Amino acid sequence: MPELKCTVQTCMHNKDFYCDLNAITVGGKSARKAAETSCDSFEERKSGTYSNVTGEAGPTSKIDCKATECQYNKECQCHAGKISVEGSQACSCDETECATFSCGCA
Repeated sequence: MPELKCTVQTCMHNKDFYCDLNAITVGGKSARKAAETSCDSFEERKSGTYSNVTGEAGPTSKIDCKATECQYNKECQCHAGKISVEGSQACSCDETECATFSCGCA
């Protein structure tokens, strides 16, 4: 599983730059650059709300990747050693991105 670092402090799953989900989904089926991807697992942290996931946030996560043009995508799974999800003040998943995305297109 890739190491996952997340800067999206407005996500209810973010705990000190780690994700408390065991798996996330990166969207962007037709993405050709990082800005066209998103963390589809993003859920905005509302005032006074916390994740309903009881597990601890860890440094790795399974990543279901819909960005089929990414060089790290193999059979819809991310095979990068590390990824970074960014969008520090995001209010929706469209305001996040997989900054590690690298187009493997010709």
